[in-house]
Amino acid sequence: MATLTVPPTPVSPHDDAIKLYKAFKGFGCDTAAVIDILAHRDSTHRAHIQHEYRTMYSDDILKRLSSELSGKLETAVLLWMHDPAGRDAIVLRQALSKDFVSLQTVTEVICSRTSSQLQTVKQIYHSTFGTYLEHDIERQASGDLEKILLALVSKPRYEGMEVDRDMAAKDAKALYKAGEKKLGTDEKVFVQIFSERSRAHLVAINSIYHDMYGGSLKKAIKSETSGLFETALLTILQCAENPAKYFAKVLNKSMKGLGTDDTTLIRVIVTRTEIDMQYIKAEYHKKFKKTLNDAVKSETSGHYQDFLLSLLGPNH
Repeated sequence: MATLTVPPTPVSPHDDAIKLYKAFKGFGCDTAAVIDILAHRDSTHRAHIQHEYRTMYSDDILKRLSSELSGKLETAVLLWMHDPAGRDAIVLRQALSKDFVSLQTVTEVICSRTSSQLQTVKQIYHSTFGTYLEHDIERQASGDLEKILLALVSKPRYEGMEVDRDMAAKDAKALYKAGEKKLGTDEKVFVQIFSERSRAHLVAINSIYHDMYGGSLKKAIKSETSGLFETALLTILQCAENPAKYFAKVLNKSMKGLGTDDTTLIRVIVTRTEIDMQYIKAEYHKKFKKTLNDAVKSETSGHYQDFLLSLLGPNH
């Protein structure tokens, strides 16, 4: 469930383009007006605004926004202007670029998306940047992390709810033998099962594993693997069980302690607003005993704060 609040009566993208043009004109930008429009339009409508703006003013609204806004607000608004798959492609490209490699970000995005989402992202990545996502992963990642990321983006997975219990039991056994039962770990087995099985199947493996061996699969992953490979497996498992709970934890971590990890805060809020932010807010409140809106409010300020809070919707 999305948290995006759009006007009760439809606004024409043509009118929005005119209002934005006026907000950019004159001395200084009317940032409040820009936020008021863009933070309350869905991805289809935002695409129409871009088209109208280009047609009417022979100008690229993304370039215009980039020159009118700055800092964290600019980053958030520019990312918001794309559709979900286009956004993921941009986030991955930035995280895989030479100057700013963030394998943590790459792991989060790839391991938390569904198989069909990844297939679309891959196509957009190639058509936008003229290079294959797989090539960039091979260039920047290595070892077991590289193996699991490549497996996730290259093999389509079943996304239905049907589960073969016998096969899930076999998989649970295979994971136990490859991990806790063995001296050392057979990572190959973990890569294969975690990259090829559906979310529903992984949830079944998780509960069967617990029934058969008394311990949790999560604990086994933590004791048998390490680094970003461990992060990848845990992300896949947590997103199979409850993606909203996973993202609530990521958001909390980005705001914990001294200073805020704004890159993560922006990425998660902007990429989940139109997908499942309502659920993330509920999980956040349940786990951390305060609302996500209040947490964001205490960590941000100014127009940047206004924009993020607009995306989050009312503070329940």
